Amino acid sequence: MGQPLDQKTADLLGRPNFATVSTLRKDGTVQGVVVWVDADADGNLVLNTAEGRAWRRNVARDPRITVTVPNAENPYEFVSVTGRVVHEDHESADAHIDAMAKKYLGQDTYPFRQEGEVRVKLTVEPDRVTHFTGG
Repeated sequence: MGQPLDQKTADLLGRPNFATVSTLRKDGTVQGVVVWVDADADGNLVLNTAEGRAWRRNVARDPRITVTVPNAENPYEFVSVTGRVVHEDHESADAHIDAMAKKYLGQDTYPFRQEGEVRVKLTVEPDRVTHFTGG
């Protein structure tokens, strides 16, 4: 069991703040990408991606991950979560990306789907959560 998110951190993740996901490439270098982020009721992070993307391949090989989420209204406040991907779900991934489109774009369905794209929802269990308040 990792370190669950506290309420203040969950609140920050509940707003449409973008996240930077850092994963390890096969050669050991770090890859960072900007993504949408969510939190579940168990205190885990929830991410969504498409099969075939580089960062998806990275976490399939090595589940360690760091997710950094700045507050869009005050970027000096941010959350840094280090953990690992503990669950993958294809069945609910399309519904989840639609919910994320509602959160981030105000649209009922994800408008950027590509033909043949297979979505995957990834659950990240936090090992370490640091919330910097910027003041």
